[in-house]
Amino acid sequence: MQKIILLFLFIASGLHLTGQEISGTVRSSADLRAVQGVEVRVKNTDIKATTDRKGAFALAVKPDENVVLLLSHPEHDPLELKTGGKSRLEITMQSNVRYNQYMVKVNRNPLFAEERNGILVFESTKSDYRFWFDFRVQADGAMFSKKVMNPIGDGTSIRRARFAAKVEFGRGWYGELDLDFSNSELELKDAYLQYTFNNGLELKAGNFKEGFSMESTTTSRYLTFIERPMTVSAFAPSRHIGFAATYGIGPVLGIGGIHFQSVGDVEERMFSENNNKDLGVDEGVSYTGKLVFMPFHKDPYQGLHIGLAASYRTPKTDAEVPGTMRYSTRSNTSINRKKYVDTDLIGNVDHSVLRGFEFAAYRRNLRIQAEYIMNDVHRKNNLPTEKFDGWYAMGSALLFGGKYNYNTTEGEFTQVGRGKKWGDVELAFRYDYLNMNSRGDGTILGGAGEAYSTGINFYPNNNVKIMLNYAWLNHDRYANGKGKLFVGKDANGNLTKDPKLVADAKGKAGEDFHMISLRLEVDF
Repeated sequence: MQKIILLFLFIASGLHLTGQEISGTVRSSADLRAVQGVEVRVKNTDIKATTDRKGAFALAVKPDENVVLLLSHPEHDPLELKTGGKSRLEITMQSNVRYNQYMVKVNRNPLFAEERNGILVFESTKSDYRFWFDFRVQADGAMFSKKVMNPIGDGTSIRRARFAAKVEFGRGWYGELDLDFSNSELELKDAYLQYTFNNGLELKAGNFKEGFSMESTTTSRYLTFIERPMTVSAFAPSRHIGFAATYGIGPVLGIGGIHFQSVGDVEERMFSENNNKDLGVDEGVSYTGKLVFMPFHKDPYQGLHIGLAASYRTPKTDAEVPGTMRYSTRSNTSINRKKYVDTDLIGNVDHSVLRGFEFAAYRRNLRIQAEYIMNDVHRKNNLPTEKFDGWYAMGSALLFGGKYNYNTTEGEFTQVGRGKKWGDVELAFRYDYLNMNSRGDGTILGGAGEAYSTGINFYPNNNVKIMLNYAWLNHDRYANGKGKLFVGKDANGNLTKDPKLVADAKGKAGEDFHMISLRLEVDF
């Protein structure tokens, strides 16, 4: 027995003397301190060890040129190291610990970059984080007929210059910040946080568009005409601070929200702050909802959209005068700054009620779309209710085999599919009508107008869109821009701004003009 014990001691001593193990110390690149808890494994074997407080380890393996070690630690990058036949190693691992500007340790999630339909997207390998920028520049120009009562100057403008940062994170969370700085004027657009549940329910809070009009909620990136119809521009609520929920189940989509004041325009924000400070006026509230029925929601090549929308709205403090509402619009152009149809400030307003009907149908490369909007303004002190309305109808076709795409989760059309490698061409027609002359017992005569528009759009790729529009605008005698514009001639043949003095026959008074407009758009 003594001989056997001596033999084992001799063998163990021989292994140690001949270096039949690999040992070493592991330090961090951050501060060169020893790293405890590093797993050191011999590649393609089960032989492993863990570093102690001094960063030391030892592996019972014979040093060899072909031995490769695998090192891993939560706060360091994985390391694969060839020993080169050495029995003693001094190893430095690259620290993956990072700190923010407040010296707080942050988590890291490697991202890869990819171009998707012209947009640069950064996404994690597990798809639990996605970040992208959204740029949009729209350069417009327009020429107008010169035989008019109120001269219109031809001109150009940067209609939109948008910068948006968008992020999806944490499985269901989404955030967006969207700014417009066209023509050197900075304006806040979207700024909100959204969460999507597994059952498809979406909750949103911040500054965003109210879910009312199909054409209003469609991003300007995918508009068929350079400007939205007059009815939509005048009545459909745009972005307001608020909360909203969206839920779709099968062919039915529901949208509802509570909204407050606008924050995008500097002047509107100033009015709101002054009315709050000087008068202590509540900022007002709106309750807006829409229900959409989509019978062919599973068919990617054809579909129907039938929508009903409503909004109950109290006066907001972002109006110049508290307790008032005003409805006006420029006639299908941003170059001509005249607002022919304009109610001016309507006083003693208790609330208004918007009602809208939407219809759209598409089949591959063909599409039709229409909306009718009614707006009733209820006034205090036994004043009559002012009733306005308007509608539009449009049709379009992609001429070279493209197709229209419809987003069932939002109830609107998105980016068109081009039919050829070189792109596609779209031909579109639209009629829209807006009536700001109060129906019934109302007293407001803000004017009425109609527009016949034709558009040709060229889509060469995902990033570029070229639009050419022709329109004829026809206004009635009451569309005098709050009394600032000529609307006809009086009995003496002189131009007048007073519709009561116009001697022209019915249907002949009011400003009419032709317009040709061009847009060059790039999205990236």
